[in-house]
Amino acid sequence: MNITSKISMYSIVVILLVFGAISAVPTVNFKDPNYAVGHDVMVHLFEWKWKDIADECERFLGPMGYGGIQVSPVQENVIVPSRPWWERYQPISYQWITRSGNEEDFKDMVRRCNAVGVRIYVDVILNHMAADQSFEVIGTGNSTADPPSRNYPAIPYIQTHFNEPCDIRDWSDPVQIRNCELVGLHDLNQSIEYVREKAVKFLNDLIHAGVAGFRIDAAKHMWPQDLHVIYSRLHDLNTEYGFRKGSRPYIYQEVIDMGGEGISKTEYNSVAAVTEFKYGMEISQGIRGKNPLKWFKSFGESWGMLPNNDALVFIDNHDNQRGYESGPVINYKQSKLYKMAIAFMLAHPYGNPQIISSFAFDHSDQGPPADDQGNIISPTIHEDKSCGNGWICEHRWRQIYKMVHFRNSVINTDITNWWDNGHNQIAFSRGNKGFIAINADNIDLKQKIQTNLPAGKYCDIISGENINDHCSGKTVIVDEHGYANIEILLEQEDGVLAIYID
Repeated sequence: MNITSKISMYSIVVILLVFGAISAVPTVNFKDPNYAVGHDVMVHLFEWKWKDIADECERFLGPMGYGGIQVSPVQENVIVPSRPWWERYQPISYQWITRSGNEEDFKDMVRRCNAVGVRIYVDVILNHMAADQSFEVIGTGNSTADPPSRNYPAIPYIQTHFNEPCDIRDWSDPVQIRNCELVGLHDLNQSIEYVREKAVKFLNDLIHAGVAGFRIDAAKHMWPQDLHVIYSRLHDLNTEYGFRKGSRPYIYQEVIDMGGEGISKTEYNSVAAVTEFKYGMEISQGIRGKNPLKWFKSFGESWGMLPNNDALVFIDNHDNQRGYESGPVINYKQSKLYKMAIAFMLAHPYGNPQIISSFAFDHSDQGPPADDQGNIISPTIHEDKSCGNGWICEHRWRQIYKMVHFRNSVINTDITNWWDNGHNQIAFSRGNKGFIAINADNIDLKQKIQTNLPAGKYCDIISGENINDHCSGKTVIVDEHGYANIEILLEQEDGVLAIYID
């Protein structure tokens, strides 16, 4: 079928969808992350090994109240000689064997993390298979494939399971975006029943193993109706791992939509959540002073973002922290500003927040820390809770994990007592449980502000912690009327102050 014919065929499909002629959309939604009670916030442990993730769940993530982990793809991928991070997005089979570990390692990790209240979400690749390579194609599980002929025998897929070859040349054309090849990755046709069956089996096997949900990579490059059919065939979550009976997997779909393209994120949020790429860009602009924080009083859906429950939000992720697609956002390399951005995200009630836990990189293709044979090196854990061996571990930064505590403590409260200085200093309360102030201005913040908290002496969780009733950082006194003198000086390490009643 040539591209003109495909355009005609899919135009008809789109019209039918608009008028409700196709009714395969699931009647349930997949928007509940299924966090354990007392846990919130997802962390993406980018390129971590399964055994290291299991250890991290038990020694840190569970005790600190994190809600879940996005893990890197489990699918067998092509071994690229330089071992870039993106080789994980060039699958050649659905076998669970990668540099992160094998199937046994993965299942043990899921079991151990669920046991301490930390859920697992798998980054899955349903859109495509590996592109043509200039070297012999061998996978991380020793499978072989012949991408030029669309032959992936470990599944198996053959040429008839793919859309006809074409490149995306016009990003305003939804047919090209969904039917043509993204950077040479061979595009599967999810309208074919055989392809759907393979995807459903892969996802259901993961659900049986105890995962809580999925990130759908490159969702905007697949037709929403095809995805809905696949979702409708997924099993309930496995109650053996602590999930309530009838719980549905949490699904968040990667749809990069910064405006001006042929595909909108609102085409995908009817039954599942969507990655809200605009979120991190707007906060980065605000923290940098390019869009005054005073305007963030109305931050959320009114800014052209998705409804609250439909949005997976983040400051940076493994793609855009390297400057791809959505432009520059703050990342770990601007640590003071980054901690301020994360603090706002975790204090604000909009969306389901995700933090990335990175490894250090000097160029965009750089893979995780590894030895001479390409084996991923485990992070070392220092006495101050930080990481070594080339791992950044933002989730272990005091200013970030303390804000996870804050978020867990103020859950189900609204923003009250908004204050700003007319520019880039802001403060707000979360009901009568928590209070945060941010100074992204070029002057000191010294102000008496209404906190809405009960009178008492509080320890600022950003600058220190409460050790044996002694605050190692700033102490904040709230008077009988709820007011407190708030001070954040430019010379100080952090541009945030946060207190809460717990």
